[in-house]
Amino acid sequence: MAEYDVIDDLAGLEAAASRLAEGSGPVAVDVERASGFRYSQRAYLIQVYRRDAGIYLFDPPPIGDFSALQAAIGDAEWVFHAASQDLPSLRELDLVPRSIFDTELASRLLGRERVGLGAVVEETLGVTLAKAHSASDWSQRPLPQEWLEYAALDVEHLIDVRDALARELDVQGKTRFAAEEFQAVLERPPKPAREEPWRRLSGLHTVRGRRNLAIARALWVAREDFARDEDVSPGRLVPDRSLVAAVLADPKTKQDLARVKDFTGRASRTQLDRWWAAIEAGRATPDLPNDRATGGDSLPPPRAWADRNPAADARLKTARPLVEAVATTLDMPVENLLTPELLRRVAWAPPEPPTAAGIEEALAELGARPWQIEQTAQVIADAFVVSVQGPSEASETAS
Repeated sequence: MAEYDVIDDLAGLEAAASRLAEGSGPVAVDVERASGFRYSQRAYLIQVYRRDAGIYLFDPPPIGDFSALQAAIGDAEWVFHAASQDLPSLRELDLVPRSIFDTELASRLLGRERVGLGAVVEETLGVTLAKAHSASDWSQRPLPQEWLEYAALDVEHLIDVRDALARELDVQGKTRFAAEEFQAVLERPPKPAREEPWRRLSGLHTVRGRRNLAIARALWVAREDFARDEDVSPGRLVPDRSLVAAVLADPKTKQDLARVKDFTGRASRTQLDRWWAAIEAGRATPDLPNDRATGGDSLPPPRAWADRNPAADARLKTARPLVEAVATTLDMPVENLLTPELLRRVAWAPPEPPTAAGIEEALAELGARPWQIEQTAQVIADAFVVSVQGPSEASETAS
């Protein structure tokens, strides 16, 4: 097994950055976090590889300032596998690429059935990667050598994979598709915060009544605040099911809460005062949540369209199989050709009249890329006409 050193000071970073600047071609980058262990999504290890420079493993917390690395590789193409997962953590450190190549996204566009890093490396290069530590606690120190070897392998083959996939994209005529997708990932803004994130509590559907929902909300907020302060994943303090169990048990006293068997978790008893205060706050608040989430611009589920918007239901049911057929012809998943959400939105409220030009404009406003619009706008427009006129009448109109 190769021995890897972790760079954990500014001098080491600057020396590595100098060597990386002298390397050639794209730069492979990967990030290890501690999801499921820590509250934050900060990077706890950054792996970088460049031809003629080698592999470098960086420990972000003690280094802090990554400006030397940004200056060394910022103008190069950065190669990721699932870039959208790593870019937010890198941006926290002011590490921002100008251009990227995403081997996972490229694999999807090429129609590959398995797109995990191990599968892509094996199918492309015939090299088998051990994926034993992807869910490990990367915030622990020191990191075992076998973990470091795993981390290094994540970038060691990525440039070769990138080159092979780029050739396949060219052969299939999808180079421009991929370039537009990569740029969209790079420019995608962070998701806005949910209006009522506490509603994602697992098991919340068993809670009835606005007052009980208020208690569940108060417990969620208390756990969230504590988890943020401690930088611990909320579920490791008190699992969702335990918060819901506390609500359903309706304890009359703090001691009753302590006796709830299903109220578990490492902080369920040590922070009993915190949870009891949250329950009391939920019971006292005049701000009662609605029984169901409201607000936002979400559409009704498609199963309800036939009753609520029959014309939209007909448009969606006519257009969806035609868009799927285009995806089949292009040999890629339909969600990469056009996400179901975009098709639903344009079907729910189409331009009037639903011409190809109108559909193009609507899809562009919704964030579809030019290549996606080119492949689907006319198909969708034709489907919308058929949904109203019927196949024979639409054919006569077209002629």
